[in-house]
Amino acid sequence: MKYGITIFPTDSSIPPTELARAVEARGFESLWFPEHSHIPAKRESPWPGGPELPKMYYDVFEPFVALAAAAAVTTTLKLATGICLVVQRDPIQLAKSVATLDRVSNGRFLFGIGAGWNAEEMRNHGTDFGKRLSVMRERVLAMKEIWTKSKAEFHGKYVDFDPIMTWPKPVQRPHPPIHVGGGFPNAARRAVEYGDGWMPIFGRNEILAKLPELHRMLGAAGRDAATFEVSIFGMIALPAEVANARDAGVTRVIFGLPPHADEKVLPLLDRYAELARSVG
Repeated sequence: MKYGITIFPTDSSIPPTELARAVEARGFESLWFPEHSHIPAKRESPWPGGPELPKMYYDVFEPFVALAAAAAVTTTLKLATGICLVVQRDPIQLAKSVATLDRVSNGRFLFGIGAGWNAEEMRNHGTDFGKRLSVMRERVLAMKEIWTKSKAEFHGKYVDFDPIMTWPKPVQRPHPPIHVGGGFPNAARRAVEYGDGWMPIFGRNEILAKLPELHRMLGAAGRDAATFEVSIFGMIALPAEVANARDAGVTRVIFGLPPHADEKVLPLLDRYAELARSVG
C-alpha cells in the first residue's frame, strides 16, 4: 500500500519546501495540498467537518505554486492536489497549470479534484452551487481534450470553445491521473465515469464496506479495478485501521498534518512513518 501526507500549507506552517524534503526522506509516496481561493466573510454553507471553520481554510496557499516549490526540492515524491476546486477555475488555464506542473516535476503530478462544499465561495467565481457537478464533469472532459489533442475543441453546456492550440502537454500519458474526491455512491460514480481513482474521507459512509460495490460499478463500466486507485483521506492513524484498509484493497492512505511549524509537524510525521513501516 502507498502512503501520502496532506496539510493545509499556510504562512505560519512548515514551509512546503521543508515539508516536501522531510516527507520524501521518510519514504512517503505523495504530498497532497488542498485548495480554497478565499472564504467569504458572510458565511452560509456549513463546514462538513464541524460547527467551526478552521482558520487554515482561508490561510491556505495556492496549491499549484506550493506544489511547484515542493517539486523543485524533491526527486521521487509525487505532488498532488487534494483537492483542486475545478468548478472555481477556468478549464483552459487549469489545463495549462496541470500540464506545466507535470512537466516541471517530470511526471510526478496527481490531479485530485472535487466540486466543493462552499456555495458562497464558488458563487464568487461565477458557478452556481446546484450546477457544480455538471460544471466539473464538463471541465474535466474539456481538459482531457486539451491535454491529448494538438488542436482541441469542446462544445458543451458549460464549456464551449472552438479549436485551440496550447502547450505544454503533460509528461504522463494520456494525462496525470485524475482522482475524484467525495462520498459513496455519487462521487464514486463520477470517478468511475471520468476519473482514474476515488478519494473518500475516512469515517464517512463506511468506506471499506463499499469497495465491493465500487468494483461492481467498475466492472459494469468496463473499467479494470486493478488499475483504479482508492485513496483514503482523514483521521486514519491506528495500526489496525491502516491494516484493515490495506487488506480491503485500498491503494493509498493519506495521513493528515496540522498547519503548524516544524517543531510540531516533524514528530508527528515521524510517527506516521513508523506506522506505515509497521503495517507495510
